[in-house]
Amino acid sequence: MEIYYNPWSSKYKRPFGAVEKGKVVSFTIRVSGLDVHRVSLAIHKDGHENQQIDMHLVGKDLYQCQYQLGKNAGLYYYSFEIIYQENGQARSVYYGSNELGGVGQIYDCAEAVWDYQLTCFNQKDAAPKWYRESVFYQIFPDRFYNGNENGVINQPKPNSFIYGQTQDEPMYIKNSDGEVVRWDFYGGNLKGIMKKIPYLKKLGVNALYLNPIFEARSNHRYDTADYFKIDSVLGTDEDFSALVNELHKNNMHLILDGVFSHVGRHSQYFNYDGAYGKHNGAARNPHSLYFSWFEFDHYPDRYRSWWGIKDLPQINKEDESFQDFIFKADESVVAHWLDKGIDGWRLDVADELPDEFIQGIRHQLNHFKDKVLIGEVWEDASNKVSYNTRRKYILGDHLHSVMNYPFRDAVLALLNHQKTPKQIAHRFMQLYENYPRDIFYNLFNNLGTHDTERIATMLHEDVKKLEQAVAMMMYVPGVPCVYYGDEAGLTGGKDPQNRKFYPWESVNEASYQIYHRWISHRNAQKVLIDGEFALFYDENIFGIVRFNQNEMSLLLLNLSSVNQTVKLEQLTTLNLPDEQLQIFTKLVRDVVLLPHTTEFITK
Repeated sequence: MEIYYNPWSSKYKRPFGAVEKGKVVSFTIRVSGLDVHRVSLAIHKDGHENQQIDMHLVGKDLYQCQYQLGKNAGLYYYSFEIIYQENGQARSVYYGSNELGGVGQIYDCAEAVWDYQLTCFNQKDAAPKWYRESVFYQIFPDRFYNGNENGVINQPKPNSFIYGQTQDEPMYIKNSDGEVVRWDFYGGNLKGIMKKIPYLKKLGVNALYLNPIFEARSNHRYDTADYFKIDSVLGTDEDFSALVNELHKNNMHLILDGVFSHVGRHSQYFNYDGAYGKHNGAARNPHSLYFSWFEFDHYPDRYRSWWGIKDLPQINKEDESFQDFIFKADESVVAHWLDKGIDGWRLDVADELPDEFIQGIRHQLNHFKDKVLIGEVWEDASNKVSYNTRRKYILGDHLHSVMNYPFRDAVLALLNHQKTPKQIAHRFMQLYENYPRDIFYNLFNNLGTHDTERIATMLHEDVKKLEQAVAMMMYVPGVPCVYYGDEAGLTGGKDPQNRKFYPWESVNEASYQIYHRWISHRNAQKVLIDGEFALFYDENIFGIVRFNQNEMSLLLLNLSSVNQTVKLEQLTTLNLPDEQLQIFTKLVRDVVLLPHTTEFITK
């Protein structure tokens, strides 16, 4: 008995990957060594009953059928049933996917089958051209650079402390309940970012993503106090306008962090301590304009908060007045900052925002030209479930992109030898298969953020592994984003150790050169921005192929501690078309890779 199906091959499924609604999908499966009575496709839309579609013999041992997707986007799941005769009796065997994806496996009973996923999306959703061509740089504003004369700090906050030197290790002062009771600041500001534009351009980045910059009590500013006001420690509205103008003059772009799931306890909207007036805010006045935004169990001291953190009262996103405030009104928060020239938004904790809320922000964004919307999603966003709801993030008319944490997870697992090259190649192909092509090429690829350990720490400060990680970020489809200071060799575990001040006086030159070299390489090769994508590997080698009709670029990683000769007969390739295989073969023949090295070959 032999049964074979591979959705990553055009011989067995067309078109590849996610498919637009209403389109026809062709499925082909090979069945040999059985007295076949019937072959059928078992397919259902998420939440619906299975349909059995007869498959017809179209060649030796090949069975095929076509299936037209419905008029509404969503996920489909499918497998195959083969009914055959054995000793005069009808028997059934089933074929479905497995944890790795791609070529599947045989199952003896229908209940055990692991279905394949087919993503059905509304329409193509290409992001602005500038976005796809960007290399981003994420800045935690307080920790980057102070642009004031003599390092003077703008309007230090009450009940806070300021570090004596920027080299000091970050720390929190907490009470017995684990709550931060005195926020710490280094004094980085908007003028500092503007003064470092020449540095950023030299590094090769051309777009910035800033962690929150609006008025707040904390240094991270996810406890928004006023959505319309720049935090005074960072500067003024004039400083912000100057930064936007200077970035645009230098052909650079800027996206801001939108924190719309919760606000600060000490905000003008909640105003727990009365800092914004004795009778203002939901916690001080049940007749406040903002009262309906919040849910109180016992007024005013017990209320719903984000993940139980008292400092972050949770917003009811279904509240119409809050929706008007954030995105519906002409003078909404989203529109206000777009009017001021920003190029898009990154939505914090997108899981906490209903699909209709995200769609409303997107509709406001669509009134402006060439703006981008990115969501913080930590998993495969195509099949994400949050609050018992299958999310519509990437089906069209919602997010352009999500933060690609699965990419980071895969890179670390590969380079730290926690998973095999085969497992990682298959993981990348699963994501490629599940996402609409536009979304896959829009993914916001990162090796670290303010919410993760530093990449240098996770790779045990191994420079060769760091180079392999950075090279992968430049070669895998998507938009690379460098977390500030990674290029300078900053180390650190989770918050607050991953939020050190940028070490301007002690940049790690080896680390900097790695980032500079690979960013320059990406910027010089258009094929790395929009070229097709394929993978190859053996036990010790991992490779990425990017190609179009005119050029091909290969990235080769030696994951071992000894020389490796690339032997074609030992390589497995994924998603590499036959017409490109001959060029690929010529490029990799007899290549020798030194231990733990990274090379590229370009045709």
